[in-house]
Amino acid sequence: MDNGPEFISTTLAEWAEQHDIQLEFVQPGKPTQNSFVERFNRTYRDEILNMHVFRTLKEARELTESWVQEYNDERPHSSLDDLTPWEYLTKLKLPEESNLGCH
Repeated sequence: MDNGPEFISTTLAEWAEQHDIQLEFVQPGKPTQNSFVERFNRTYRDEILNMHVFRTLKEARELTESWVQEYNDERPHSSLDDLTPWEYLTKLKLPEESNLGCH
């Protein structure tokens, strides 16, 4: 977890304790320990937060939900050999029939 002020609040710590969740933080000054989250946050800020003026919270949520769906399902990711997550998952799946192993 990041060490930003929103993540080190006593409210979050109390909520986590009430729900038996252990919070784990990256070491201060080591953003590479959660680089995928840092990249996601930067991309979200560049493509959504900095590009739109939201009139309502509902509007922000709807646009965010649409963007997250596109980000997770349709966008190629360099960390996945420039495949979409769905393409990468399909590539990882083993064939249903195989001549390997016991029959």
